Amino acid sequence: MSFEVGTPPPSPLAGEGGARREAVGGCGVASRQATQKTLVQVQSRHELLKKRARYMRANPTDAERKLWYILRDKRLNGLRWRRQQVIDDRYIVDFVCFEYRLIVEADGSQHVASEADVRRDVWLMGQGFCILRFWNGDILNNMEGVAEAIIAAPRNNTAQTCGAPTPNPLPQGERANEHGAKL
Repeated sequence: MSFEVGTPPPSPLAGEGGARREAVGGCGVASRQATQKTLVQVQSRHELLKKRARYMRANPTDAERKLWYILRDKRLNGLRWRRQQVIDDRYIVDFVCFEYRLIVEADGSQHVASEADVRRDVWLMGQGFCILRFWNGDILNNMEGVAEAIIAAPRNNTAQTCGAPTPNPLPQGERANEHGAKL
């Protein structure tokens, strides 16, 4: 059998090669194996993130511990918060109030000018979350101001009403609320 140069060979007969599998929607063994492999990868990532979140809950930073003391048990305006929560098997957030789609992050020096944080925040805002970021120093030294900023955050927000997250929170005493008053 010969073929002209530049023309593809004829497709295999039904039942030969991959033609049958393609004809019935890719239900061959290779397709099932690929699907199973993808499912295992997704489950593995989910389990890995859950394990990491559990570890982070058990070993909080000083700032996270202090912030959690204020947020837990609906102490802050009756809002229910979760800590070290996995969001869509992609990210772990420090604190989240799902009712108002509000995320609070306690940031240390590793978050200064972090491109990864910017990408993460953009994705989370695309999911309808509002992100508030506070320096660990603010949380440890100005908890009242941090609590006021969380209370003042928009409720039932969208990414548009939330505004851009603050990837580099201002030092203590330089943050202002929506009316211009220093916190």
